[in-house]
Amino acid sequence: MANITLTIDGDSVAVSTGTTILKAAQQLGRHIPTICYHDHCTANGLCRICVVEVNGVKPLVPACLTPVREGIKVSTSSVRAERSRRTILEMLASAVDLSQAPEIERLMGEYHADHRRFPEAERREYPVLDDNPMYIRDYSKCILCWRCVQVCADDAQFTYAINFKGRGFETSIGTFFDKPMPETSCVFCGQCVGVCPTGALKPKRESLLEQGLSLDEIMQATKSEKKKRRKSP
Repeated sequence: MANITLTIDGDSVAVSTGTTILKAAQQLGRHIPTICYHDHCTANGLCRICVVEVNGVKPLVPACLTPVREGIKVSTSSVRAERSRRTILEMLASAVDLSQAPEIERLMGEYHADHRRFPEAERREYPVLDDNPMYIRDYSKCILCWRCVQVCADDAQFTYAINFKGRGFETSIGTFFDKPMPETSCVFCGQCVGVCPTGALKPKRESLLEQGLSLDEIMQATKSEKKKRRKSP
């Protein structure tokens, strides 16, 4: 039952208590960009690309987390909000390999972000982890959106095979004690791969296809790897 009325970009909308600004804007057909947000994951507001301006509130607020309040006026594309989004995109581009993140690259163009704004920024570079027959992990492409961690945990699988590790710039996604994936509680359901927005997690067969192997070669390679791992102690 709709019982809260607010204004978004000059248009009035009535929504239920507890609705976020993001969902209220979608009801009006307004697009607010998101990166870390996923409809089937708990919202954490990590990327801050969805920030909007609310009258009477000094800082920009994340639309994916902020519940509506009676009578508030929201601007989804103010100068402040768009400048903030552009800077976030430029900082991501300065540190992370976004070559396989088409949605983020689209946002880079939409907000006229400069890939080279921070030329001296330190890059997040990690070796590719190929330790199982199902998928590879390339954390040089990881933007720490937390989607994979969440679906592996309470949002879906309740397996808890992966989590954050490290602090500050050294924060990354990993397994407990850096164990190879087959030695963790991972059941290889593939849900983490499915929600990854950047190609940091990729199906093994897709990776081999990109390397130029034929379908027969890929099938043989992955089957051989599975047999090898079954025989290992």
